[in-house]
Amino acid sequence: MYNMDQYDEENDYMQQEDDWDRDLLLDPAWEKQQRKTFTAWCNSHLRKAGTQIENIEEDFRDGLKLMLLLEVISGERLAKPERGKMRVHKISNVNKALDFIASKGVKLVSIGAEEIVDGNAKMTLGMIWTIILRFAIQDISVEETSAKEGLLLWCQRKTAPYKNVNIQNFHISWKDGLGFCALIHRHRPELIDYGKLRKDDPMTNLNTAFDVAEKYLDIPKMLDAEDIISTLRPDEKAVMTYVSCYYHAFSGKQKAETAANRICKVLAVNQENEQLMEDYERLASDLLEWIRRTIPWLENRLPENTMQAMQQKLEDFRDYRRLHKPPKVQEKCQLEINFNTLQTKLRLSNRPAFMPSEGKMVSDINNAWGNLEGAEKGYEEWLLNEIRRLERLDHLAEKFRQKAEIHEAWTEGKEAMLQKTDYETASLSEIKALLKKHEAFESDLAAHQDRVEQIAAIAQELNELDYYDSPSVNARCQRICDQWDSLGALTQKRSEALQRTEKLLETIDQLYLEFAKRAAPFNNWMEGAMEDLQDTFIVHTIEEIQGLSTAHEQFKATLPEADKERQAILGIHNEIAKIVQTYHVNMAGTNPYTTINPQEINGKWDKVRQLVPQRDQALIEEHARQQNNERLRRQFANQANVIGPWIQTKMEEIGRISIEMHGTLEDQLTHLRQYEKSIVNYKPKIDQLEGDHQLIQEALIFDNKHTNYTMEHIRVGWEQLLTTIARTINEIENQILTRDAKGISQEQLNEFRASFNHFDRKRSGIMDAEDFKTCLISVGYNLGENEFSRIMSIVDPNRMGIVTFQAFIDFMSRETADTDTADQVVASFKVLAGDKNYIMPDELRRELPPDQAEYCIVRMAPYTGPDAVPGALDYMSFSTALYGESDL
Repeated sequence: MYNMDQYDEENDYMQQEDDWDRDLLLDPAWEKQQRKTFTAWCNSHLRKAGTQIENIEEDFRDGLKLMLLLEVISGERLAKPERGKMRVHKISNVNKALDFIASKGVKLVSIGAEEIVDGNAKMTLGMIWTIILRFAIQDISVEETSAKEGLLLWCQRKTAPYKNVNIQNFHISWKDGLGFCALIHRHRPELIDYGKLRKDDPMTNLNTAFDVAEKYLDIPKMLDAEDIISTLRPDEKAVMTYVSCYYHAFSGKQKAETAANRICKVLAVNQENEQLMEDYERLASDLLEWIRRTIPWLENRLPENTMQAMQQKLEDFRDYRRLHKPPKVQEKCQLEINFNTLQTKLRLSNRPAFMPSEGKMVSDINNAWGNLEGAEKGYEEWLLNEIRRLERLDHLAEKFRQKAEIHEAWTEGKEAMLQKTDYETASLSEIKALLKKHEAFESDLAAHQDRVEQIAAIAQELNELDYYDSPSVNARCQRICDQWDSLGALTQKRSEALQRTEKLLETIDQLYLEFAKRAAPFNNWMEGAMEDLQDTFIVHTIEEIQGLSTAHEQFKATLPEADKERQAILGIHNEIAKIVQTYHVNMAGTNPYTTINPQEINGKWDKVRQLVPQRDQALIEEHARQQNNERLRRQFANQANVIGPWIQTKMEEIGRISIEMHGTLEDQLTHLRQYEKSIVNYKPKIDQLEGDHQLIQEALIFDNKHTNYTMEHIRVGWEQLLTTIARTINEIENQILTRDAKGISQEQLNEFRASFNHFDRKRSGIMDAEDFKTCLISVGYNLGENEFSRIMSIVDPNRMGIVTFQAFIDFMSRETADTDTADQVVASFKVLAGDKNYIMPDELRRELPPDQAEYCIVRMAPYTGPDAVPGALDYMSFSTALYGESDL
């Protein structure tokens, strides 16, 4: 037992908490709150070790979980616990825990190991409260206050901005729940919509705070909203314990943010200084490099030979003074400012002074700048003197160049033009145009004589003034004079050639015109003849091919006269060729009046001669083909004119059989099957007709005047005949089935057929809705709209608006015959089941044939009535489903 009188100054702040009033624990509400809160607080730490407690006074009795709790919250290892289950072992373990608590400066008041081992709830709660004070609240410190006062001050500071929140203690100040919500919202505003909370709804506020804290902040529910609201003064220790969890959850995050901000601030200063150093080095390097490149350019005094080159130098220097140097002056100034600023920042942040790279000190840059300004002196004055010296020479040289360029531009291509032999291949009209153009050139040549003389005079003056480029001026002047002499000689020679060619072409032009006048109509005649001879003819009768043959013989009679005209046209062309050969005229051009030439005429004439016998042969072959086509037409028509009427006759006979009522249904069925056999035996004739039709298609015969039947008509009729006989046989078979199933006599069937035939006005084997309604009225039905709609839904389930004879028979037989019903089938099953509401599989197998018994067993649903036994089957739902009354 620990002495409650041992206190020291270090733990005075806890004295008021240690002097807890044990009589308060007699209040069941407070004890309940402390049990829940302290248990949840212990479990929030014990779960880190993979365990928890259920009953706070029972689960700590052996001391094992108490020691484990202290190890978790302190992060230290306690003495090895006793594993025995005797009381002495438990007391030993609890004493080890209490010793550890005392070692942390906590003075336990009247709390002994025996009371904990005995499960004393008051002592156990007091011990846990002492642990909470030491490990969860003692270290809280806010503005020189600690423990309870520090925690209270922290809550007040954090909730100060929130309306309706006034934290003055750890009991009634928290009853409305707004204090808990405000703490969460202050640190994690995204978790709670504080504006929607109401002071008059404490239950919602408390549960909202407890749920959010547990879900997002990992703070277990240590309090019950109902207990806090229903208690006049909530337990202070329970509330303090729970609020301390909020402090630890949020204060850890705040410390991490403060540490991160301090590191970022230091790093930001360092990064800024490093960037300033890099900027200085870069700017210094760039400026020194620019000075190094510029000084040699300013020291260059070599004169230029042209005014343009010297003016460019002057302009470059002015650009240097106006554009290039001012930014460098600014850079130099900025460089010095940056250097001083950097040194100041380094000094203020306790960093060593910045030492630039070798040769990049501010003094090095100033020395280089002084060398630059020394090179500038006198450069501009030298440039102006050189420009004035070259100005006078450039004036004469420019005048020479202008006149020479004008003359050279005019003479460019003139020699090549005069040397052209374009007149050798030109037409007469082109020769006349060339003569006029040459006369205009001769006038222009004489006008340029004065400019040539001026060019020679300027060149002489430049030589006398010792111009630096006199050799090129003299060479250019000599080329101009030599070219001028050459142009005069070439002009005279071209004039004579043009006049001679003009006379020869006038003669040839007349012959060209005559050739064109006669060749054009002859060429058109040959093209028309070739088109007619090669025209693809399409005929369908012998008469048409005979008409084509007659026209072809008439064309062949005109060929001798056409050949004479061809010879005359070729004679004109030969005369032109003789003139060209005699006078050596270059006839590269063609006849301007026509594109037709002798080769084309001869080629087309030969083509006409070749096409004539080809046309003869084609007409003969087509005549033979038309004779064969006529044979095929007659062959097909002879068979089709027999088969077509035969099919129509058989269709009519079958229709009569299906409507007339001669003999019994078996007699009608026998008769129809004999008919079907005779029809099938007729198939070879259809096949033979198909073969003849294939020959007609291969011969591309599209009409046949000898018959109105086509193969498509025959095919459709044959298919309809086969379909009709098969359908009629099927109808008779269905009637027999209906008669036998319904017990209908032959006389009744005859009556049904007679009634149906009477109202089948179109003799199509079907009645429309109105005819069917009239038929029902005639046999005694008194029909309203609803009743008739019901009957139509039976005979016409697909809602097509028609009633077939089979549907008519089914309906009439259902109305007149005695048929089984669902109730009768149910009654039969009930007999087999021995009057039970269900039937067993063995009973079905005993009473029914095997296949039908298995059919019922597979399809019957299990019976689920109150008297059901294992394996029982529902024969009632099965029977109604047979007649369409359920969804079996």
